[in-house]
Amino acid sequence: MKVLLVDDNVLFLEGLKDMLVTNDIEVLGTANNGREALRKAEELNPEVVLMDVQMPDGGGIEATRLIKTKLPHVKVVMLTVSQDDDYLFEAIKAGAAGYLLKGLDRERFLELLSGMANGESPLSTGLAAKILAEFARREAEREARENAVAKTTLLTPRNAEILRYVASGLTYKEVGSKLRLSHSAVKYHMGEITARLQLENKSQVIAFAGEMGLILAPEKD
Repeated sequence: MKVLLVDDNVLFLEGLKDMLVTNDIEVLGTANNGREALRKAEELNPEVVLMDVQMPDGGGIEATRLIKTKLPHVKVVMLTVSQDDDYLFEAIKAGAAGYLLKGLDRERFLELLSGMANGESPLSTGLAAKILAEFARREAEREARENAVAKTTLLTPRNAEILRYVASGLTYKEVGSKLRLSHSAVKYHMGEITARLQLENKSQVIAFAGEMGLILAPEKD
């Protein structure tokens, strides 16, 4: 395995290099920031890049994104000090093949890294579950947004017009005055809107309108 090491902590970098070389892993070179990582990757064409997440002059995530764009065959494994790293999901989205904790013991670190030869993704304990949970959460949010958008198509143009006014804070009487409708007609439309959106009350309807960006800007005097 031919590896490029990227970390702004020189002591950690040298220690990692010594460990890998001792275990017959070829270290082609090292870099101390994201910009240098991209340059070295293009120059040395490694099989694997071990990339620190947070660094100056172009962080690890941005460097990963650029390396995967220019050298898609290169596998990038992120290195972090904590499994609670907020950048975990963004790194995977950027194209990282794995995520390893810097505090892993030598044997486990090497075991996870060598698994890449068999097509495995090196992930420290707990990180795989966290990634799956985050994917599930984002997928649920996406589905909820799509369902909400679909619901708006159930509204008639008049429904949507009345909803915008009501959600913007106007009373039924004020809405009726603007649209030349009676109070009871506006109330009827609101009942129809609530039913079509499968909601329970006016408050939920207004909250839905806010989420969908249907609230009108205040009128100027």
